[in-house]
Amino acid sequence: MLDNRSGSRLANLWDDAKAKGMGEPELLVYRSNTLGSDKRVTNYGGGNTSSKIWQKDPLTGETIEVLWVKGSGGDSASIKLDGFATLYMDKLRALKGLYRGVEHEDEMVGYLSHCTFNLNPRAASIDTPLHAYVHRPFVDHMHPDAIIAIAAAKDSRALTKEIFGDAIGWLPWKRPGFELGLWLEKFCLEHPDAKGVILESHGLFTWGDTPKECYETTISVINQAIEWFERRSEGLAIFGGEVVKSLDASARRAIAAKLMPKIRGLISEKSHKLGHFDDSPAVLEFVNSRDLRPLAALGTSCPDHFLRTKIRPLVIEFDPAKPDVDAVIARLADDVAAYRVGYQAYYDSCKHPDSPAIRDPNAVVYLMPGVGMFTFAGDKATARISGEFYVNAINVMRGASTVSSYVGLPAQEAFDIEYWLLEDLKLQRMPKPKSLAGQIALVTGGAGGIGRATASRLLREGACVVLADIDETALASANEELAKVHGKDFVRPVVINVTSEDQVVAGFAETAVEFGGIDILVSNAGLASSAPIEETTLALWNKNMDILSTGYFLVSREAFRLFRVQEIGGNVVFVASKNGLAASPNAAAYCTAKAAEIHLARCLALEGAEAQIRVNVVNPDAVLRGSKIWTGEWKEQRAAAYKMSTDDLEEHYRSRSMLKRSVFPEDIAEAIYFFASDMSAKSTGNIVNVDAGNAQSFTR
Repeated sequence: MLDNRSGSRLANLWDDAKAKGMGEPELLVYRSNTLGSDKRVTNYGGGNTSSKIWQKDPLTGETIEVLWVKGSGGDSASIKLDGFATLYMDKLRALKGLYRGVEHEDEMVGYLSHCTFNLNPRAASIDTPLHAYVHRPFVDHMHPDAIIAIAAAKDSRALTKEIFGDAIGWLPWKRPGFELGLWLEKFCLEHPDAKGVILESHGLFTWGDTPKECYETTISVINQAIEWFERRSEGLAIFGGEVVKSLDASARRAIAAKLMPKIRGLISEKSHKLGHFDDSPAVLEFVNSRDLRPLAALGTSCPDHFLRTKIRPLVIEFDPAKPDVDAVIARLADDVAAYRVGYQAYYDSCKHPDSPAIRDPNAVVYLMPGVGMFTFAGDKATARISGEFYVNAINVMRGASTVSSYVGLPAQEAFDIEYWLLEDLKLQRMPKPKSLAGQIALVTGGAGGIGRATASRLLREGACVVLADIDETALASANEELAKVHGKDFVRPVVINVTSEDQVVAGFAETAVEFGGIDILVSNAGLASSAPIEETTLALWNKNMDILSTGYFLVSREAFRLFRVQEIGGNVVFVASKNGLAASPNAAAYCTAKAAEIHLARCLALEGAEAQIRVNVVNPDAVLRGSKIWTGEWKEQRAAAYKMSTDDLEEHYRSRSMLKRSVFPEDIAEAIYFFASDMSAKSTGNIVNVDAGNAQSFTR
């Protein structure tokens, strides 16, 4: 039994009470989830687990041995039963008779589907032979930083022997596949007492005769490595020591807010990228160190790392003692171009006649001394996960370079995995991106009915959304609701009073740090007021103008500033009102402010067109259900203006419309999505009325 030591050691989380009564497949899920719950054991989507289970064959009724192994693309922390591939072990063993040698090993992947048990549709991963040919019923393959630090060290084999003796073996680098499965089988047969093996520049395999034994072996081996590194590195300089100091947290975020939109614009020419910022202690220790540049140039070692992060990062030259951010921005275009040239040279020198075409040549990881790390990808989750993978790589370099010399994979080996034909086929099977994938939207009034409906509509199309509102309680509720449906990576809340210049500037800066920039502004914050002109106070007049005119100006100005930095276009949608075109009684302040909104949009459409910044207007009318402005005095005031009860108001608006239909927040959201998407790519300066038909508000 392991103890449950805290601190840097992994705890033994196996719970006999939970495991009691579980069948073998359920125990496999439990073991996988427990291992995956700690990123020190394996990174997101990394590693895999398996169990060889005796089951009844649905065809013959005989009891046969079935390999349950994590399917392609699964994540250990969250995997369920349907995430595992199931294969006949006798058929997997028979594949060895078909094997024509290492130069033909890729063809063996095609045979795996012929080994499927019980018509399971889950695709088996490339690691299936590695699990099948280990002569133990339960196998874990994990990517712990502490183990990869050994695997990526120059004297990896000697370190493995020093730390583990004969309990854990060592195999030289070999790309995952059928041949490596045979190597593992040979090792197990020659070392029947071994509990596992370290794969050079790759990871850890461990096994056991019970699920619990297998799990506890994995945890104990990792803890043994952690403890050894702590002893050996005590008192030694990490990464050669610190050579620059970190800026304070607020300064780091301010720099991120300025740089991330610029980087995003430079790398989003073909498809928009999402950004992630990390200034955690592990990252700062690395970027502030003497060895930052030589270690970063070596690239990552573990295949899981560089598939997410590319073989190496881009280091942004910056002296935090003399923080000239403008100089960094002035150099960025050249730095990005130089990285592309280097990546093209890597591709050209390593490609094979049948290699897939070169992919995006831009860096994924950007390291900045004194500030932290920026990562960019096609969606926010991948950008975040890529950052997590590079932190894993930092931890590996930290360990290996402290006790030995860190060794990255040779360029050709890295290329052969990055541009592996099997990996390319997996990419081709990915679903087509949604219409707003890679887009970032900020929605003011995001906690209200129209705001929530709009955010939901944009999120469904793959956009990331920042909900901006002055009502903190409603904002928290809207954020929780939308994050639960669409995922926490895709939505963020920010408190903005659109009449406050400082809050608007800060809110857009927060958007830039959280997602990398902005593509879509939905200016929707509002209020409504009703009073005869002689009873309209200056305060009421100014409140309407402040929110509905000045507020729209302030958020538009900040959006335009970011659009100009990114240089990839932009999209502004104003939510105005039918009252901006058609006058209503007892609402002079409101109608005038809404008219100002519409004219501001026309002006901005003229200013933005040359930079591919489109500005359009949606005019709702009488959106009672779900709208915050209809929950207060406005509803009573409008009912009084029309001399009717509040209960009759919705029917009044419905019946007065030409189409005799009610208008809902979702209807407004649909029009906003139209203007935000490429469906309206050739429209700017336009108005769409969503009012069920009102002749007074016809635009011409």
